[in-house]
Amino acid sequence: MENHHVTLSPEKQQQQQQEVDQQMQQQEQEHHHDATALLPFGSLSLSLSSAVSLPKTTIVTLSSPTASFKPAFVSATPNLTIRSSLSSSLYLNPAPSPIRRNSALKSAFSSATIATPLRHRPDNSDSSPGGVCGRRTTIVWFRNDLRVHDNEALSSADSESLSLLPVYVFDPRDYGKSPSGFDRTGPYRATFVLQAVADLRQSLKKRGSDLVVRIGRPEKVLVELARNVGAEAVFAHREVAHEEVKTEAAVEAALAEEGVETKWFWGSTLFHLDDLPFKLEEMPANYGGFRDKVKNVKVRKTIEASDRLKGLPVSNEDIEPGRIPTLTDLGLNPISSQGGKPAANASLVGGETEALKKLKNFAAECQAKPTNKDGKKENIYGANFSCKISPWLAVGCLSPRYIFDEVKKTVSAVSASLKNGASSADTGTNWLMFELLWRDFFRFVTRKYSSAKSLSSTPATACAGAHA
Repeated sequence: MENHHVTLSPEKQQQQQQEVDQQMQQQEQEHHHDATALLPFGSLSLSLSSAVSLPKTTIVTLSSPTASFKPAFVSATPNLTIRSSLSSSLYLNPAPSPIRRNSALKSAFSSATIATPLRHRPDNSDSSPGGVCGRRTTIVWFRNDLRVHDNEALSSADSESLSLLPVYVFDPRDYGKSPSGFDRTGPYRATFVLQAVADLRQSLKKRGSDLVVRIGRPEKVLVELARNVGAEAVFAHREVAHEEVKTEAAVEAALAEEGVETKWFWGSTLFHLDDLPFKLEEMPANYGGFRDKVKNVKVRKTIEASDRLKGLPVSNEDIEPGRIPTLTDLGLNPISSQGGKPAANASLVGGETEALKKLKNFAAECQAKPTNKDGKKENIYGANFSCKISPWLAVGCLSPRYIFDEVKKTVSAVSASLKNGASSADTGTNWLMFELLWRDFFRFVTRKYSSAKSLSSTPATACAGAHA
């Protein structure tokens, strides 16, 4: 097969080259048109009350002649700059966004959302040091804790509640006749308690509160008061004797039926019940064993009395504080003089105020005790051999821990004033600590045997040599 070589004239070659250039230019324009058709456009899909208009033109900058096109994310801003591999600068009209809008979605700037007010939770915080108040109303049931200092039930209720209702109930069962025919509470002790309750009421009033006084059974009185004021809890200190423990169980059961919480505290001893190094059921039955086991137990810090307490609750029914009863109201005969002379204990005045005075005087007497011939302080002398504060301690006008703190202060002051280097044992106050420890033993052992589970246990004895 022969090959024929054709030679074109210069005119023909120039014409053919122009046709090729025109075809290439046309193909390049078509390539640019196809590439720009693929450009994405960002859209603003916020549900606003007024329409948002986009600018009529969007500037897109393209560069690089031959590489494949890779679109970049376009933000919804008035001027969009997209870097591509294509060259040239084009002015493009924005096209509708291909993204489907969900009309159900609302922006945070929606007019409907702004028109809806925000809901705020009620603020239960309190400016007092107690922190956040978790209860609306709490009843504080005073028993043998007729004081405002070192009173954990009162302090806890004040810090955990918006309002307080302090209550004292004169239980008729405490003022009736015993099976032997004797008065359960004699007129002198009853008078002392009445004075202590009156003093407590005054102390509470000074702090913005009051004391509700009633005569009746606590399991009925407390339930009725809880209903009237809408109380959510009753705070009280536990006691140790069998009948008192039975009353506690009755009160707790009655309040539980009403959906009212009962919270118990311990505050009648020097050492706290929870700090004992043994279970109450395993407590030694003799003082010597008890003393040896608690010798390393630390006394808890006292709770200072608050200068201001929460107010009384606001209820639909006005709660009358009630008057303090008389001896006749309690079924007792008024105190009469014996042979024209008042009884020896008639001069004792009940109440926390008087108790604090007695303790202060006792501390002063300890510092002023005379020295004997050996230069040591006398422990017992004359009519002041006793601190004489047991009546106030019995009804809770004084806290054992508070006495402990005051005694420590006295010991420190006396020891610092001694010039002969005598020890604190010579100040005549350590014996009081032993008396408080004896008192703890009797109260703990009473609590142990007041439970039905402990009725078959070994009887307690004060003999230090007996086996536990």
